[in-house]
Amino acid sequence: MSHSSTAAATPDLKPAAPAARPGRDRYLDLLRSVALVRVVVYHIFGWAWLTIVFPSMGVMFALAGSLMARSLSRPALGVIRGRIRRLLPPLWAFSAFLVPLMFLGGWKPAKQDGLWWWADLLNYLFPIGAPPFPWSLGSQSGLVEQTWAVQAGEPLWYLRTYLWFVIASPLLLWAFRRVPWVTLLAPLALCAVVGTGLVTIPGETGYALVDFATFGSCWVLGFAHHEGLLKQVPRYVLLSCSAVVMAFGLWWASGHQTVDGWDLNDIPLAQATWSLGFVVILLQYSPSWQQLPGRLARFDSLVTLSNNRAVTIYLWHNALIMMTVPLLDLLWDIPFVDAHLGGVLETTYDVLMFLLVWPLIGLMIVAVGWIEDLAAKRSPRLWPNGRRKTRQTESGSHRR
Repeated sequence: MSHSSTAAATPDLKPAAPAARPGRDRYLDLLRSVALVRVVVYHIFGWAWLTIVFPSMGVMFALAGSLMARSLSRPALGVIRGRIRRLLPPLWAFSAFLVPLMFLGGWKPAKQDGLWWWADLLNYLFPIGAPPFPWSLGSQSGLVEQTWAVQAGEPLWYLRTYLWFVIASPLLLWAFRRVPWVTLLAPLALCAVVGTGLVTIPGETGYALVDFATFGSCWVLGFAHHEGLLKQVPRYVLLSCSAVVMAFGLWWASGHQTVDGWDLNDIPLAQATWSLGFVVILLQYSPSWQQLPGRLARFDSLVTLSNNRAVTIYLWHNALIMMTVPLLDLLWDIPFVDAHLGGVLETTYDVLMFLLVWPLIGLMIVAVGWIEDLAAKRSPRLWPNGRRKTRQTESGSHRR
């Protein structure tokens, strides 16, 4: 970027009209795929440093915000209705699996819960709040850990937060186009209040508000990317500001570590600031690929598949990770393995879980992934990796 001209030295900081980009931005698709893989890796290995190396949730909310801003060129009510329609059927399929399984496992309301507990179950149909689940279910001798319901239901917070952002987006985008920097930074200020214990809001409302504040700036950053605001600021200014914000995030995390150490998921203000600065850098260097370049092209079908089935992968991955445990434990029933390879299996158990979960995710994509197509009013597809479309395009070009 050249800064020799006066206009470049003193940019107009009002959002510019977005440039027309035909088709999908494969760079953004690649980021979403990397974010999904990172989430799976984190939930298997539990490495806290992954939240610093690649803050997946901040990336995913920023990408969703960019797409939402693009969609809001159409009437807002129809856009919100369409986003909710795409979200709910995959959630219902997941809920139809999880909720009956919890009831079969012995889950039932406590006497003090009353009718409110049953009303809370409606969040499995429309997650404006937090869907409830038991913290312990089953026995210690069961196939999976007693916390299986908590682990399976953990991804549902993302859907709740996403739904809040979708509903708030018309107002947020209206505010962003009038006071862009205030709107971008306001969630950080809110996070500094509700995410640090300065003001504590009890119950699930408090958790939901903290999540909204933590990732709100990343969502609005998606607006800034789509509206072209980031391109109007000299790169060295954005990088410098990002470095300062990220340094603050690490400094704050260093003094507010939990039992999980540097895990930013447990430190909202550190998560908010580090994610914002990190995603600014990713979007500032956004090359807007129409196709994946060079060696990345070999991953094109996987990137396409993961983007077409992002909701399915995210919703089901934790439950599928737990399913790898009883499957891997069957190996010890083989006498040779138990006698000669038992120690090796124990030391590589997490790696084996990682290798096994992907075929299970593939099976789940085939089993229920097509619901995402129905929710988007498309013809159902079992394995939408883009190869069939590519072959048809190549065949058509040969005929011509």
